[in-house]
Amino acid sequence: MDKVAEYGIMLVAGWASGVSIYFTVAFLGIAGRAGWVTLPGNLVTLENPLIIAAALFLACIEFVADKVPFVDSMWDGVHTFIRPAGAVVLGLMAGTEAGPIAQTLFALLTGSIALDSHAVKATTRLAINTSPEPFSNVAASLAEGAALLFVFWLFVKHPLLACLLVLAFVVGSFFILRALWGFARRLFRRQAPAGAGT
Repeated sequence: MDKVAEYGIMLVAGWASGVSIYFTVAFLGIAGRAGWVTLPGNLVTLENPLIIAAALFLACIEFVADKVPFVDSMWDGVHTFIRPAGAVVLGLMAGTEAGPIAQTLFALLTGSIALDSHAVKATTRLAINTSPEPFSNVAASLAEGAALLFVFWLFVKHPLLACLLVLAFVVGSFFILRALWGFARRLFRRQAPAGAGT
């Protein structure tokens, strides 16, 4: 169970990075520094107060941008590269003491899961932005933040359950993305005739 708690954090960190890489880095640093979790490899670097402060600062900017219609989608567009890349770096840092093969596997795992959760987040926001009212953006952003807090809390208390929950999300994301892309295609088909007549 100790190894699940130590290396299972990569599953959670990969998923959370796809939602907010800055919050993930801040939480890992704070959790490691407080002794809530044992960070593997060079992830202990995240416990540095300067890194925690920088991550919290960026997370606050993201917290605001994430609640503004269309700004959230632009932010997501830029972070299509930053979030998975950040997760890859976390995987590389975690595997420094486990050897190059494990390190590569950690990087692939965290990067892939982050790309998956980012795709769900970004596509969901695009769908929400088809509605003219701004409240759904705020609700979605708060729900994402609550999910992050819950999964990290669950990992601290029950690491195996948190890992299973993330794996269930990864499986379920296939169906979520399929439904969202279907919605997007139907929306574009309805808008196409109006655009063609101009």
